[in-house]
Amino acid sequence: MKMSTLLLRLALAAPAACMSLASAAAPAAPALASAAAPLSIGDTWTIRSVALGETRRINVYVPAGIPAGTPLPVLYMPDGGMLEDFLHVAGLLQVGAGNGTVRPFLLVGIENTQRRRDLTGPTEVAKDRSIAPAVGGSQAYRDFIRKELMPEVEKRYRVTPERAIVGESLAGLFVVETLALEPELFDTYIAIDPSLWWNNGELAKRLLAHPPAAGRGKTLLIAASADGAPGIDAAALAASLAKAGLGFSYDAWPNESHATIYHPAALKAFRAVLKPR
Repeated sequence: MKMSTLLLRLALAAPAACMSLASAAAPAAPALASAAAPLSIGDTWTIRSVALGETRRINVYVPAGIPAGTPLPVLYMPDGGMLEDFLHVAGLLQVGAGNGTVRPFLLVGIENTQRRRDLTGPTEVAKDRSIAPAVGGSQAYRDFIRKELMPEVEKRYRVTPERAIVGESLAGLFVVETLALEPELFDTYIAIDPSLWWNNGELAKRLLAHPPAAGRGKTLLIAASADGAPGIDAAALAASLAKAGLGFSYDAWPNESHATIYHPAALKAFRAVLKPR
């Protein structure tokens, strides 16, 4: 090999070797990302229930940007676990309050333990009783909300007397049943695709024949998918409830299924019945 060629190769190799040594010797650049921290949109806590004989987890969305000490109306929701419907309903309230289409609400989510037990009333139908080891516990669940949960919420947070409730499917059934049995418990009732087939539709029949006398001034909104609320005579129910002084809205969603209706129907419902006054 010619001396000139060898010198050229050594000259070309030297900078690369120097760069490699410099790279190995240089200290690592400081990390640009911070350590992860919890992301919080509210509170989570537990309450021991005598009515239910168990401890229940409660998740609470607290609207941001509200002056300290401002009392808020409260929206209660069954199916309120972090892996259930709590987060997407909280998101609807956050966006609605931010763009002015919904008043700021405190959202109180009740996480499930035995959903089919808690959200169903008595039934004479064998097929209904086969859906879970225990059904028909809605009165105990309602007692828990009224006697234990509501006082605890009022102790922990500054709230107004206004209360609303939202639920879908069996939770929607519970919403409608509560209006029928204890209409004074909430001001606004939002039932999305409620399972009114329960007990051969006796609840809807009861409301139609005997609207709650104590429901004057209350509001009921029912949203139904292509799958749900079969046999509801919306016009007849509206007329019956109107005679008792209740406001009633029926919102049909023929292009949504039972699995897809909750989010879009809740958005529309909140804008309709939780709007700024």
